[in-house]
Amino acid sequence: MINTIKSIIQASIDTKQRLLEDEALLETIRLCVHDIVTAFESGNKILFCGNGGSAADAQHLAAEFSGRFYLDRDALPAEALHVNSSYMTAVANDYSYDVVYARMVKGLGKPGDVLVAISTSGNSKNIVLAVDAAKEKGMLTIGFTGANGGRMKDTCDHIINIPSADTPRIQESHILAGHIICQLVEDIYFKKHVEQTGSL
Repeated sequence: MINTIKSIIQASIDTKQRLLEDEALLETIRLCVHDIVTAFESGNKILFCGNGGSAADAQHLAAEFSGRFYLDRDALPAEALHVNSSYMTAVANDYSYDVVYARMVKGLGKPGDVLVAISTSGNSKNIVLAVDAAKEKGMLTIGFTGANGGRMKDTCDHIINIPSADTPRIQESHILAGHIICQLVEDIYFKKHVEQTGSL
């Protein structure tokens, strides 16, 4: 069993090593940081969506923005779209689970807002439809996927396609990439805020 534990840890390390060595993917993460900072500076918000473990990741990352990451600072406008269980169950029941996120994006999204759409396959229908709805609203779209990016690769403005086809390893690296974005956005946005106002 110890060997199995070691092999799982090594597989996670190997995935992160491939991420570390992928200059194009690192540049995409940098662009995501830049564009999210720009959105916040313009008074816009960031919305997250995902299914299952990716829904948990969406809620986790939204909380890093609206709560705090490292700094004791004001909240940033961020929300995971699945947290209203009455809405989710009503729309899934009355319409279709396929539209639960797209419908909310249409209701809440504004031009200049950001949608972070998380799907390890890149093919989850409700996530793909949410991206389509966000594009129609003039929002920036960031996809977190696995190696080939699925359908989202061709529709998202930025795609963070973790170099793996193994769902647990992809999700582990999604959180790594998400934490990097949270840390850098917080650093850059609030550094500018302090320079302009003298306080957090």
